Amino acid sequence: MIKPALPITLENFQQVILEESKAKLVLVAFWAEQVPESVELKAKLEQATAAFSESLLMTEIDCQSQQQIAAQFGIQGLPTAVIIKDGQPIDGIAGPQTDQTIQAFLDKHLPKPQDGLLQQAQDALANQDANQAFTLAKQAYELDVDRADIKFVLIEACILIGKLDDAKALLETVKMVDQDATYQALVSKLELALEASDSPELKALEQALVQSPEDVELMHQLAAQYSQANRHEDALNLLFRRVQSVRDDAESKKKLLDVMNALPDGDPLTTKFRRKLYTLMY
Repeated sequence: MIKPALPITLENFQQVILEESKAKLVLVAFWAEQVPESVELKAKLEQATAAFSESLLMTEIDCQSQQQIAAQFGIQGLPTAVIIKDGQPIDGIAGPQTDQTIQAFLDKHLPKPQDGLLQQAQDALANQDANQAFTLAKQAYELDVDRADIKFVLIEACILIGKLDDAKALLETVKMVDQDATYQALVSKLELALEASDSPELKALEQALVQSPEDVELMHQLAAQYSQANRHEDALNLLFRRVQSVRDDAESKKKLLDVMNALPDGDPLTTKFRRKLYTLMY
């Protein structure tokens, strides 16, 4: 159900126009019963803004009963609609409007889906949920591949979950104008992550497994180290080779599934290795 616009009167003018507009945008539709186009515009604006009540307050001013307020806005004709922010008009439209012109007008001010996804991704990072942050930031990035703020959150999530090649590729797409302190910090984080992913402990385990390729315990230790270093694909490849060669090795299969389950929702590695397991079963 579409909520009707809030009527503005002399009694609530200060509260709505001056105070409410500090917290969210206030959209004012000016109308009069004798001007059908203004009634139509008001109805279309009510419908178009119904889903954005948290960021925009839809209001109306009846120019017949509230002539003093209409005069304060300097309204010259109807239909007219104005967006108020911090007590001041920041944009408006006048005259008959099509659905397309109305949407174009609102799109300049209403939050976009990627904004909500970005905020959720940032919240997930703050809560140390890197997998969720990656999933949300990737969705935001797919909606807008040019925004640096979205890239930065996605890059950080990639680093945290070990998608270092993806992080590096994204960093290379950041324009010079956007290479600020946040960008430099991410470059440093990536360098540290790359160093950690090839630590002396890992190299020692890799060398030991070369010497004893059938040592299952050593194999599991290396897979665990790979996972801790966010080298998930290396861990999966190692464990899958074991499961492939020894079909009844339940422990290796369990560890393989554990690594897969730790990946973010929708990670291509999960799909890839589920298919590999499926081919072993059938």
